[in-house]
Amino acid sequence: MNFTPRAATPATDAVRSARDFLLDNVYDYEKVVREFRWPQLDDFNFAIEWFDVIAGEHPDRAAVTIVASDLETSSWSYAELATRSNQVANWLTSLGVRRGDSMIVMLNNTIELWEILLGLMKVGAVAIPTSTLVSDVDLAWRIETADARFAIAPDSLATRFDLVRPATTLISVGENPVEGWHNYADSNEADGDFTPDGPTPADSTSLLYFTSGTTAHPKLVRHTQVSYPVGHLSTMFWLGVRPGDVHLNISSPGWGKHAWSNFFSPFLAQATVFIFNYERFNAEMLMKVMESHQVSSFCAPPTVWRMLIQADLTHLSHPPRELVGAGEALNPEVINKVRAAWHNTIRDGYGQTEMTCCVGNSPGQSVRIGAMGRPMPGYAVVLKDPATDDLIEGAGEGEICIDLSVSHLGLMGGYHGADDLTAEAWRGGYHHTGDIGIRDADGYITYVGRADDVFKASDYKISPFELESALILHASVVECAVVPSPNGVRGAVPKAYICLAEGHQPGDDTAAAVFEHCREQLNAYQYVRIIEFVDHLPKTISSKIRRVELRNLEAERVAAGNNDGQYYYRDFR
Repeated sequence: MNFTPRAATPATDAVRSARDFLLDNVYDYEKVVREFRWPQLDDFNFAIEWFDVIAGEHPDRAAVTIVASDLETSSWSYAELATRSNQVANWLTSLGVRRGDSMIVMLNNTIELWEILLGLMKVGAVAIPTSTLVSDVDLAWRIETADARFAIAPDSLATRFDLVRPATTLISVGENPVEGWHNYADSNEADGDFTPDGPTPADSTSLLYFTSGTTAHPKLVRHTQVSYPVGHLSTMFWLGVRPGDVHLNISSPGWGKHAWSNFFSPFLAQATVFIFNYERFNAEMLMKVMESHQVSSFCAPPTVWRMLIQADLTHLSHPPRELVGAGEALNPEVINKVRAAWHNTIRDGYGQTEMTCCVGNSPGQSVRIGAMGRPMPGYAVVLKDPATDDLIEGAGEGEICIDLSVSHLGLMGGYHGADDLTAEAWRGGYHHTGDIGIRDADGYITYVGRADDVFKASDYKISPFELESALILHASVVECAVVPSPNGVRGAVPKAYICLAEGHQPGDDTAAAVFEHCREQLNAYQYVRIIEFVDHLPKTISSKIRRVELRNLEAERVAAGNNDGQYYYRDFR
C-alpha cells in the first residue's frame, strides 16, 4: 500500500515551533518557563496535521512496537500507521460515524488501539477510551452517560455489552466475528487515502475520559482537539522524550496516563511508542526486554517501581536515559534504590485526567527527593488555602490550583454534560485540583495528599502519604495505605493497612518491628497506632489506592467494636 505524505499547514508549523523550542532548551528550565508560549490555533487535527506530516518526514521510523508475552515483536512504521488510519477513517465514515459522534474505545494494547484513535481523530469524531476491566453494568452506564452511539471492543468481550442499549453500533476486533457486530477486519478493504470533510475546530471535542473515581463517582472529562494533542507538549518536556527515542510507558488503555505517554507525547517528539504486553509482571523479564530493545525513556506508576526494586536492578546494564514516575506520588525509598543501582534518578511529575503534566522534575534539573517538581511551561500553578481560598505566597501548604487568567491550553474543556461540576472546579478563576501540596522557597512542590485523605489526629494534621513513605522504608512492607481510625479521645488515630513483602508473615513480631520503625522515622504525633496486615489494597482500575473505601471500612469496624486482626501500638510500647 502506497503512503501519500501530507503537507504541513500553518497549524503544523506553529506546533512544531513550540515543540522545537522545548527540545532545544530541555535543560534550561528557567528559560523555558519564562519564554514558552502555547501555539494559538483556531483549527487543528492532530492525526492529519501532525502525525501524517511527520510520517512523511520519517516514513520508516517505528511509530509503535509491541512485544508479546512470548517475546514475539511486531512493529509499525509512521507511514504504515498513517495509511492504515486513513483506511480506518474511511471505513468508520462508511458505518455512519460523523464529526462529533462519540465511540467507546475498549481495547487492549494492540495496534488496533492506535489505528482507531488516529482514525477517529481524522474523521473529527470523539474517542472515549475505556478499560477492558469495567463491568457490564459500568459499561452500560458509561455509554448512556456519554451518549455514545458507537463502541469497539475485542470479540472476547462481546458479552460485556449485553446490557448496552440496542441502538449502539458495535464493532469487534479479533478472529471470531460476533453476530450483529461489524468486523473490524473489513476496514482493511477501505481506501488508503482519506480526505476530511473540512477543518477541525480547535475547541471541538476530541476525547472524553472518565476519571478514576478514587473518592467519588467518575466524572466525564472533555478534552478538545488541542488540550491533550497539543497540551502534552508540557508532558513531552517533563518526560524528556526526544526524536528517535524508544519510549516505554507501563499503563493500561482507558486512562488519561495512557494518552499522556503512549500516544501524544511520543508522537509529538517523533519517537517510538514501545509496549510490553506481559501476562504477569516479572521484573527480570521486563529488564531483559528493555535491554534488548534499547529503551531510552521509561515511565511507570509507583506500583511498578515498588515491584521493580524487589529485584536486582543491576541486571539491566544499560538503563534508560530518562526515568519518570507518575500516577501517585513516588516514595523516596524507591528513588534512592533505583539511583543506587542505575546511577540515575527517577523524576516525579504531576497532573490529572483534567490536564497534561503541570508540575514535574524536568531533565537535567536538581531533583529534591520527595518533591514532585516545579510548574511546567505553560502552567501558572498556585497554592490556595482550602479553608479561606486565599492565595498562598512563597513557601507554604495549600491546594494545588491553576490560574485560569493565564493561558492554559493543556487544561480540559470542562466536565461533559455537567456545567455545575465545571463551575465548582473553576470557581474564583482557578482550576481546583483537590490535591494538597507544600511549596518550598525555591518553588518545588511536594505532594501531601488528596484534600479528602488528609486528616487530623489530636489536632495535628496527618498526611497519609508522608506516613506511607516512612512505612515503605521497612523491609517487610511492600505496599501500604494510611487512613484515620475514629477515636473517642483523639478524634482519629493513624491506621496502616499493610501488604507484606515475600518472606514476611503477619504476626506480633512483624507488627512490633513496624511500630519500632515508626518510632525511628516519624514524629510522635505521626506514629501509626493501628496496623492491619492485608493481602491486597482496594484500587481503582487504574491502580490508584481507594483510601475512601478503607476509611469507610475502618469506620464500620470501629462502630461494630470489631478488633479482629488488629495490632495496637499501645500493646508494643
